[in-house]
Amino acid sequence: MNKINIRSLDMDARGVGHLDNEDGTPGKVVFVEGALPGEVVSFNTYKKKPSWEAANLGTIFKESSQRVEPKCEYFGLCGGCSMQHLDANAQVAMKQRVLEDNLGHIGKVRADLMMRPIYGPTWGYRYRARLSVRHVVKKGTVLVGFHEKKSRYVANIETCEILPPHVSAMLLPLRALIGSLSIIEELPQIELAIGEGVTAMVLRILAPLTAEDEVKLKSFADQYQVQWWLQTNGTASAVPFYPDVSDLHYSLPEFGVKMPFKPTDFTQVNHHINRVLVARALRLLDAQKDDRIADLFCGLGNFTLPIATMAREVVGIEGSSTLTERALENAIANGLQDKTSFSTRNLFEITAEDFVALGQFDRILVDPPRDGAMAVCQALIDIGKFAPHLRPKRIVYVSCSPGTLARDAGMLVNQAGYRLSKAGVVNMFPHTSHVESMAVFDLI
Repeated sequence: MNKINIRSLDMDARGVGHLDNEDGTPGKVVFVEGALPGEVVSFNTYKKKPSWEAANLGTIFKESSQRVEPKCEYFGLCGGCSMQHLDANAQVAMKQRVLEDNLGHIGKVRADLMMRPIYGPTWGYRYRARLSVRHVVKKGTVLVGFHEKKSRYVANIETCEILPPHVSAMLLPLRALIGSLSIIEELPQIELAIGEGVTAMVLRILAPLTAEDEVKLKSFADQYQVQWWLQTNGTASAVPFYPDVSDLHYSLPEFGVKMPFKPTDFTQVNHHINRVLVARALRLLDAQKDDRIADLFCGLGNFTLPIATMAREVVGIEGSSTLTERALENAIANGLQDKTSFSTRNLFEITAEDFVALGQFDRILVDPPRDGAMAVCQALIDIGKFAPHLRPKRIVYVSCSPGTLARDAGMLVNQAGYRLSKAGVVNMFPHTSHVESMAVFDLI
């Protein structure tokens, strides 16, 4: 029987242990699905390489005090969650350690202060989700939900603890509805987006609806208070079907901002955490009334518009003209058009010269996708060589990847003349291994 001591968790929430060499020193690494630090377990290897093995959990001989009973009966089968077996507070602490380890090992930097983590509700929090749809002919049913763990198959779930209760209760009726449609084989996914008082669902359809299909969808919408959208091609093709007028939005009441959005737009999955995230980011940015500020990767203006309530001018920069046009519309809707402007630029290729051409910024906020903001950091390094006085005095960096944040932090601290003043995690996705974080860089 293979037996191992689990020392830590990896980025995928797998327990990490080492097989002992003959001389007693740590040898090959073993990643054990479902094992927790401090446990002694047996394991069954399903993938073996010269320097590591991946394994499923066998028997737990010594159990961690942080192990809890998963709330969801489908945990382990469904791939939507990976950490329900770990106490919620311990999940946050693990993510903080992941951030610190990445900053140290990848960026070779250390924050002057690790901030208190941001966390909130751990169940029913997911206001955005992409639900896969599969007609399983052999079983005579339609499945709606997330994929099985490490599989292309859709998990056979009837409820979901991380979706809002009213959506979880809708999963079985959705299965029945789709099973009754003529396009049962031509409907691969449903995009869920919840705003304030509105639950929108985008049907990705590969064939036209019949008149009978339309009647069924409208009846379902009336019964379950759903707004249907139809998407026939890319995300830009999504349009309201019934009711045919959208009032999908979320609000940031601390700043008096209301943000309209489309269900295919990128918005944060966790509205409660987003409000706290924006409030903390702006406190850390410490915008002054005479400041000129840049919001890089601005999207629809999630940070831009709140910043505009505090600063003299905000320039939102994004790579898509569609997004910058929509962000300007949102600024106008909130009466902030006189303090905002938007520029369409590829921030993955921006140079120091491009940056300088935008004018001097007192502070910048950066909220990039998983690839991070390497070109932006390199531009700041280069600006420091020929025009150091043009560097912003403070940078607030919001990240969805601790690895790329750490890489960029190393560039800013070791080459661009900044110090990493503060850093901390944001538990945007409880029960998953996804780590959101925030960092503050101050010019030395």
